[in-house]
Amino acid sequence: MLPLETLLTFSAATAILCLSPGPSNLYIVARTLASGPRHGIGAASGMAIGSMMYVLASAFGLAAVFVVFPMSFMVLKLCGASYLVYLGIQAFLQHKRNGLGKSEIKPASVANIFKQSIWVELTNPKTALFFLAFLPLFVDPTQGSVVTQLVLLGGIYCVIAFFSDLFMVFVSNLAGKWLANSERFNRWQERISGTILLSLGAIVFYDVSR
Repeated sequence: MLPLETLLTFSAATAILCLSPGPSNLYIVARTLASGPRHGIGAASGMAIGSMMYVLASAFGLAAVFVVFPMSFMVLKLCGASYLVYLGIQAFLQHKRNGLGKSEIKPASVANIFKQSIWVELTNPKTALFFLAFLPLFVDPTQGSVVTQLVLLGGIYCVIAFFSDLFMVFVSNLAGKWLANSERFNRWQERISGTILLSLGAIVFYDVSR
């Protein structure tokens, strides 16, 4: 069992990383602004499930696969970037449909957002790097099973990340309510969401190309 001091240090570092600007936070903001807090919570829940999948995969050998086959990590990043671009384009298409007066077209359901968010988290390079580079720093083979330690630390990360995402939903929802009376914001809502998602995809593409 890891010492309490190690767990507290890890928890503090994780909280700082989760609250720092990154793809996950911006994705949650985009979803909340576009569709409301229920969709934001659905996105946060999906990302938590995706993170837990990473925990289990990392603990049972995914890190070794990325080390032996580094190209697989690049493929993962490209898939994630492509999916974010796809979601951004969908948001812009939704804006065009609404602009044409087709208000009967419904936005994505909470269930669909939940499923999309699992995939977004699984292809999020920040999450992959976290489990590959950061998590092992707190593992001590002399303290017992490495797999157990990875699962424990990963579980702590998932809980902290989930509540961090819920905080972003709360802040984004407050901002959305404040801006709700703005006719210009209402017209640009999908555009803002689409721009954030497209920008995230572009950032990942740029990172791969360097």
